[in-house]
Amino acid sequence: MPGNGIWRTKTVEQSILDTDEPDTRLRKNLGTWDLIVFGVSVVIGAGIFTLTAQVAGDTTGPAVSLAFVLAAIACALAALCYAEFASTVPVAGSAYTYSYATFGEFLAWIIGWDLILEFSIAASAVAKSWSSYLQQVMSGIGVSLDTKLPLGPLQFDWGAMLLVAVLVAVLITGTKLSARVSMVITAIKVGVVLFIIIAGIAYIKPDNYTPFVPEGQSISEGGPALHQSLLSLLLGGESSTFGIYGLLAGASVVFFAFIGFDVVATTAEETRDPQRNAPRGILGSVVITTVLYVGVSLVLTGMVRYTELATGPDGQSATLATAFEINGVNWAATLISVGALIGLITVVMVLLLGQTRVLFAMARDGLLPRGLAKTDPHRGTPVRITVLVGAVVFVASGFFSFSSLAEMVNIGTLFAFVLVSVGVIVLRRKRPDLPRGFRAPLVPAVPILAVLACLWLMINLTAFTWIRFLVWMLAGVIIYALYSRTHSVLGQRERAENLPD
Repeated sequence: MPGNGIWRTKTVEQSILDTDEPDTRLRKNLGTWDLIVFGVSVVIGAGIFTLTAQVAGDTTGPAVSLAFVLAAIACALAALCYAEFASTVPVAGSAYTYSYATFGEFLAWIIGWDLILEFSIAASAVAKSWSSYLQQVMSGIGVSLDTKLPLGPLQFDWGAMLLVAVLVAVLITGTKLSARVSMVITAIKVGVVLFIIIAGIAYIKPDNYTPFVPEGQSISEGGPALHQSLLSLLLGGESSTFGIYGLLAGASVVFFAFIGFDVVATTAEETRDPQRNAPRGILGSVVITTVLYVGVSLVLTGMVRYTELATGPDGQSATLATAFEINGVNWAATLISVGALIGLITVVMVLLLGQTRVLFAMARDGLLPRGLAKTDPHRGTPVRITVLVGAVVFVASGFFSFSSLAEMVNIGTLFAFVLVSVGVIVLRRKRPDLPRGFRAPLVPAVPILAVLACLWLMINLTAFTWIRFLVWMLAGVIIYALYSRTHSVLGQRERAENLPD
């Protein structure tokens, strides 16, 4: 058994062998287009409908399109590493499973704990965003509908809870049905995005692109020090509001809009031909979404002055619909709101799917209670974990408010990307004999560049985000020490082999 203690590794062969256990077997029924749809459906969502305008108005100015390009470069580099791993280790769990095979059990647990932060918080936040759009759309057609009701000191968001409950039911029925639902909604959503680009071109005013990178604000103008990027804070320069620091910070924030292709990697075990389909699904979703994002951001900042997209004193953030409202095209603004309402459905669904597959892999390895990994014999889905994840997100989206969620999700995802990129180099050296359906080019150069790009984006997130992230990681270390280390299936096998005859 390779390794010992918290650094013991689980071989790729053992990971693949575990996928055939009758009680924890997932059904293989996904193809390339299913995976691309999953990736595009989760990426084209809250990021493009809300984050684009918000970042342009508050952080980057017209340079938001360049911020998307910088974030896309980091994603593309990491996607190449993910594609190699997904074709080599076609097992549920994504970065968690890859880390188990390369770095050992402790770091695998840490990355799994990190992915819980990414998927669950993101799903809860997007569900609340969907609820807000529901209220906005109903108001647009003359129906007064308040989706948030006061409940003592809390707010009861029944709209978000209703969405989560319905999507959990869909996921329980099987991933193929989930893919079909995603395909229909994603087609509508991409159609709305293309409409924004085509219709918005007629309202572009070239003067709105000047200055492309607005002059940076001083620390006092940019807000509290801990809310500045870690980089600007360490260098003692201007704030991360506009200027070069703002552009870099903006790239770190809009990175949230690209989260999705790593969800594709979590479904590799349910793919018919993972060696071929998984890399295509991952890289295909990154390319499609990058083109759409850059197109939308260029149209948006050309339609209105970036200062008109700034968050107001009441905390109300601008959206894509805002640009059309300012230009008096209210019918288009309504259409965009409807498109966002429909589009956010698949975002929440795929985030829930990714969360359940990561927890499924961790439970199957004994780092969480093994009973959670049991799959339904008829549907081939992990019903228990799906219900558990649904319940947590259901409560969180219904009763808790969220702020700065994009940054919390981003730092967790970037950390996962770093480990996956390093893991490609490690596994190439440790196991050069493994069959790889896809090989990342120019190794080790590409993985090293991916690591540097991700670390660069991480240090451009706020210092406050880093503090919260470290607190979450500390909680994960405590849980591993108290439960996961002693209940690990790999650890139990190790101890059994070392028993005297």
